[in-house]
Amino acid sequence: MMISRLAMTLSTALVAITASAQPVFDNPSPTAGSSTSKQANEMADKGMYRPIEYQNARIQGPALVVLPGEIKSNNATFTQKFGPNNIADYAELELGRANFRILERADLGPLLNEFTLAYTMGDPQAARKILQKGKFKTTKWVIKFDVLKAEPVAQASQGFDGRAVGSIIGILGGSRGSAAAGTAVGSVQTGESSGVWIIGMRYKLIDANTTEQVATGYTEEKMELGAKSTSVLGASSSASGGLTLDSLVQRLVQKNVWEIDAKHK
Repeated sequence: MMISRLAMTLSTALVAITASAQPVFDNPSPTAGSSTSKQANEMADKGMYRPIEYQNARIQGPALVVLPGEIKSNNATFTQKFGPNNIADYAELELGRANFRILERADLGPLLNEFTLAYTMGDPQAARKILQKGKFKTTKWVIKFDVLKAEPVAQASQGFDGRAVGSIIGILGGSRGSAAAGTAVGSVQTGESSGVWIIGMRYKLIDANTTEQVATGYTEEKMELGAKSTSVLGASSSASGGLTLDSLVQRLVQKNVWEIDAKHK
């Protein structure tokens, strides 16, 4: 009887675990499982989203509204890819994970534009009028995340082309062996390049009732993009990759939210 009950308990537990597990999907790539696939996936894994543990997440934070910030950078690559709403979306996600009460911008309707204008202009009277309406009544803080810097700051490359050295070996050797060696050396070509961006983000914590700044902070991160290739006797290999702008911006938001959670909750 005891064994039967134990078996039923284990069976129920296994069913519950199976039901709660996330779905797993097949990889349709024709190179799945190959050495190149493994290398590419290992690089991609390092750039995937990783949730961080906010030290005061057990404490519920006050109600706040995330306003679309500003992008001060003039770099076309960055401004074409990102807008203030993208960054605000990341901020709402992380602030929610840190246990702040988020007033969703999508639920605020046309009031959001009035609200944003009031705080951008620093008009406390207009802000107070809006705060008396609907869901805004519970708001304690308004927060903005601004990108102050986004620029490629460094680039380096190096390579080797064996054709000149191979020709010299073939000419000076004067034998079949030296000719073969010259051909082998001449077939060697390698290349490597790296580029580094620096992106900096500031947050501003604003009192919802007075429009006065409560706190501010700033953090920077480097983003490296690299590529390398090798070719010897017709056999070649290459790899390229690096952290994406999306991932870096999200990591900057995480660092700033960590500071807000640790110091200002």
